[in-house]
Amino acid sequence: MLLEKITGPADIKKFSMDELKTLAAECRSALIHYLSKHGGHCGPNFGFVEATIALHYVFDSPKDKFVYDVAHQSYTHKMLTGRQKAYLCEENFGEVSGFTNPEESEHDFFNIGHTSTAVSLASGLAKARDFKGEKDNIVAILGDGSLSGGEAMEAIDWIGEQTTNFILVLNDNQMSIEENHGGVYKNLAALRESNGTCQNNFFKAMGLDYIYVADGNDLEQLVAAFKKVKDIDHPICVHLNTLKGKGFKPAEENKEAWHWHSPFDPATGELLYKGNGTENYGTITNQYLMKKMKEDPKVCAITAAVAANMGFFKPQRDEAGEQFLDVGIAEEHAVALASGLAKNGGKPVFSTHSSFIQRTYDQISQDLCINKNPATIMITTASIFGMNDITHLGLFDIPMMSNIPNLVYLAPTNVEEYLSMMEWSIEQNEYPVAIRQPCNGVHHAQGQVQTDWSDLNKFEIVQKGSKIAIVALGDFFQNGELAARLIEEKTGVKPTLINPRYITGLDTELLEALKMNHNLVITMEDGVAEGGFGQKIAAFYGTSDMKVMVRGFKKEFIDRYDAKEMLKENHLLPEQIAEDATAL
Repeated sequence: MLLEKITGPADIKKFSMDELKTLAAECRSALIHYLSKHGGHCGPNFGFVEATIALHYVFDSPKDKFVYDVAHQSYTHKMLTGRQKAYLCEENFGEVSGFTNPEESEHDFFNIGHTSTAVSLASGLAKARDFKGEKDNIVAILGDGSLSGGEAMEAIDWIGEQTTNFILVLNDNQMSIEENHGGVYKNLAALRESNGTCQNNFFKAMGLDYIYVADGNDLEQLVAAFKKVKDIDHPICVHLNTLKGKGFKPAEENKEAWHWHSPFDPATGELLYKGNGTENYGTITNQYLMKKMKEDPKVCAITAAVAANMGFFKPQRDEAGEQFLDVGIAEEHAVALASGLAKNGGKPVFSTHSSFIQRTYDQISQDLCINKNPATIMITTASIFGMNDITHLGLFDIPMMSNIPNLVYLAPTNVEEYLSMMEWSIEQNEYPVAIRQPCNGVHHAQGQVQTDWSDLNKFEIVQKGSKIAIVALGDFFQNGELAARLIEEKTGVKPTLINPRYITGLDTELLEALKMNHNLVITMEDGVAEGGFGQKIAAFYGTSDMKVMVRGFKKEFIDRYDAKEMLKENHLLPEQIAEDATAL
């Protein structure tokens, strides 16, 4: 097996074209083996095998530097740079991340997990190279909808006027996570249809030279194209027409479902773990919004290329029609678009992941909240139970968003609160509202849930007690209930249990009243503690005798963690809360 013998990219430079083709087949087989057992990004990697081999065959990594946009298509790159055991041997599966990682290899230059960043990062490498008088090639690799992101557009605009070596490899597989959106993709289609010769050419308009590779999965065409541009003295785009999911029929036929996929049967593509059909917030959200949109043509759902997180798969998107807006990978535009819609009488609901909303701080603050436009933002995977790659952490949104004036950030604890808050947010016209979708499973309310949330920052006392008060935010409320029960069992003292519901403000009247018969307040939040919800309560009690035990996560970047271990490490398990409260 050729793949097993490779110690680094230099080894494949000795291969014949037939051996390179054999290597491509082996890499694809290794990908299927790994992904079928481990899960991960399937389509992006299946479609970029040949291009990766050709890049390493022609260029001289790590002297020549490859920067992968998102880096979720870098699995073959890792195999060719000495990390193939992580894909061939089950006992080594956990040794590499799903993205490039400089801690793993000198062939990786950045931890990257968000899209549209490669050209900016690579242009910095190029400028530093020029400052030092060096001569290596800088190669930025874009794909899967990255051109729809504003940062990619800004960077291409800037690099277009530089007079230095810069190679932009565009992996054009006609897909983002779902279908592509944006006018630039019409130009890519025209370029494909004309074999790269049509008069309108986005890249030339931006100042780049341009060549087209009609079959971006053909090694001979790829090697010839990369040899042509190696050591070039100006910026150029190498446009590859590739097939997402190539070599695995289910991934070729259903590109959206196979962008990222759970473990599967490699013979049939069937899921190995199909779940038990229980409720999930994606389906719940979609059913609510579909009904709402049918009742009111002013309601619309907005996504930035992650439609599945609000349950809008292809059939739902088709049914929603113009009331479903996919802006491509452009979260900043999505927030400003929502603000404009709300200003003119629309009722927009924008949904994205917690780690992606970080890109929109300026738009939330400037375009939305200064103008007090009543748009709804739904934050998903904002939790220790969300995505666990270092680039996709969902633990930083509370400090970021709770300190923006005019924003109402809500933390439901169950389905009924969630739907009630969404209904209120869509129909009210006073506030920009964000809702932090629970991520600890689906829980239902035990009784009636209020429908009007306009009396801001009023916490709910769920259980009256004394001495100890537990303020358990959002999806940590259920753990707060367990902690209260354990404290009562250990001490005989029934704690007061509070569901705060509002992240962006304090119920100062309630907190003041707790001073009468409580001496300890425990806060619990599913996010970093520093600058978060609990620290605001601690600050409120700063000049009093009240003790405050703030429980959240340490401020740090963590990678591929175990959620239960993180809860334990940060003393957030209900039994630990009870033990610490008893000790105090």
